[in-house]
Amino acid sequence: MQVITDPIELQQQCMQWQREGLKIGLVPTMGYFHDGHLALMKKARPLCDKLIVSLFVNPTQFGENEDLDKYPHDFEGDKAKAEAQGTDILFAPEKSAMYEADHATWINIPSLGEHLCGASRPVHFQGVCTVVTKLFMLARPDVAVFGQKDWQQLAIIRRLVRDLNIPVEIVGQEIVRESDGLAMSSRNAYLTEEERAAAPAIRKGLLKAADMIQSGERTAQAVKDFLKKEYASTIPMGTVDYIELVDPNDIVPLKTITGPALAAVAIQVGKARLIDNILIEV
Repeated sequence: MQVITDPIELQQQCMQWQREGLKIGLVPTMGYFHDGHLALMKKARPLCDKLIVSLFVNPTQFGENEDLDKYPHDFEGDKAKAEAQGTDILFAPEKSAMYEADHATWINIPSLGEHLCGASRPVHFQGVCTVVTKLFMLARPDVAVFGQKDWQQLAIIRRLVRDLNIPVEIVGQEIVRESDGLAMSSRNAYLTEEERAAAPAIRKGLLKAADMIQSGERTAQAVKDFLKKEYASTIPMGTVDYIELVDPNDIVPLKTITGPALAAVAIQVGKARLIDNILIEV
């Protein structure tokens, strides 16, 4: 496996692979790999001839007072894990290599980023869209894999690719969970023992909400009210950022559930902001 830090070097290598007719796969990450990240790599590996994993804690998707400076990292561990998954290039640039001092170009899809994470993190998806577009321009991937835990992000990237006619296939990977149901996340490392013990209630609440809907409940507010009470009881140390039911494609909040609905939540538990979701078919 080759480690590249220079964006131009990555771009030149990928252009050469394209000339050779090789299919390129990309898995964008911010590092501190867990089994969820490895699942993305495993998903991508058979879909391409050359696999690139990017490891870049993108500063432009962090808001003021968020955990940019404290985001967990383990470069040597990540390097070994990526190589074990058959990665051809680990792309690990410095911030200065990805953003010039006078960087002034941004990409945003306000309509899909208005709700859920975008409501409390107003610059987040602008940063995501911009860095993902830059990675697409550098790596020239034929296929890119993203996790469904960040469902809103996945929907936004799919719209980005469609609207800008970017020639890359976007593949979603199902959420990878701990044995007790907690969605895997690098930020789980922030949890204390007490918080970690309570965190699986996030998933349990979503499953109960799905049961409500599949049993006939069609009023979104009733489901949200149930989840609010459920989490107040099961995760008393947590603070709800949002509890919402949205259209899974447009990320527009639903009042009445008449078709597929995405139940999505974000809860601040100690130092960790935990997100999860479940797609409910009606």
